[in-house]
Amino acid sequence: MTKILKVLKNLCCLAIVVGATEMGFAQTRPTTTPPPTTGTSPSTTPRASSVTTPASSTPKPATTPAPSGTTTAPNSPQKPVVTESSLPSEDIYIDDIVPRRMITENTVLPYESIREADIPYSKRVWRIIDTREKMNLVWRSEENSFFNTIKDLIGNGEITAFNDEFFKEPLTYEEVEKKLFKVETIEGFDFEKNEQTVNVIKNTLDWKNIKKFRIKEIWYFDKNYSILKNRILGISPVLDEYVEAINQTIEQPLFWIYFPEARTHLAKVRVFNDNNDMAPMSWADLIDNRYFSSYIYKKSNVLDYRIVDKYDEKSPTRDFDILLESEKIKQELFNFEHDLWEY
Repeated sequence: MTKILKVLKNLCCLAIVVGATEMGFAQTRPTTTPPPTTGTSPSTTPRASSVTTPASSTPKPATTPAPSGTTTAPNSPQKPVVTESSLPSEDIYIDDIVPRRMITENTVLPYESIREADIPYSKRVWRIIDTREKMNLVWRSEENSFFNTIKDLIGNGEITAFNDEFFKEPLTYEEVEKKLFKVETIEGFDFEKNEQTVNVIKNTLDWKNIKKFRIKEIWYFDKNYSILKNRILGISPVLDEYVEAINQTIEQPLFWIYFPEARTHLAKVRVFNDNNDMAPMSWADLIDNRYFSSYIYKKSNVLDYRIVDKYDEKSPTRDFDILLESEKIKQELFNFEHDLWEY
């Protein structure tokens, strides 16, 4: 009797489990709408099934509500997150194949040390660089002219401008700016107020009007190496200024810069290369290698005369004689070194 009761009990439990399993299968089974049979009217709609599909068991990601006062455009791209390790914008948007750093990170080599006893001979020479010559067109580059370069260095306080070629009278940037513009007054008459008016106009100097540069240099003989060397001391931009009193145009130097000081900063400024855009070259390289055309207008003498002071202004061959005298001084410097050797 006990065994029969146990068997009945097990059968009841099995029936309950099977029934529960069939109910769960019926709930999860998708409902399909039977296709309409031929002959039925289009207005006949199938009866909606009363079986509800349970929600998916896959959890949905939680969405963070937008802060108040902000709207999010649909399908808008997300902005990149900038971190400390991200590339700066100048390394992403560059007007070149690769960033140019060879010149900006360049370190100029200092001048070699030399004693006063090692210089048995020296001569001071003043030259003029005419930027209108073909070899000197880089000095008038639209992208980075030499005048704008030294003007920016003076404005940043990196180099000092001097009022004289002996580097004894330093100028402030405000004093340099006064040399770079002119203040003119124009008188007029206001007929409505019946009074005379005076208008003050400030004309800024255009760098394109700087057509010449003066260079002061020293040629000296180094007996340790037995060669004639040169070292540039100063550079000055020259402005052609018309003077009404004498009805003549005179060359007026604006200021002087001490080249050994400016050389360190000019070594980090790129110079346009007409032959190869990728070839690195700085202003210090160009000047140290003397990649420019110039002519001598003065050498050190007792009376401090220039070459132009030796010839009459009314002479028809005056300009030609000045060039010949300039070439004569160049030849004298060459012959001095050449005559020291025996062949």
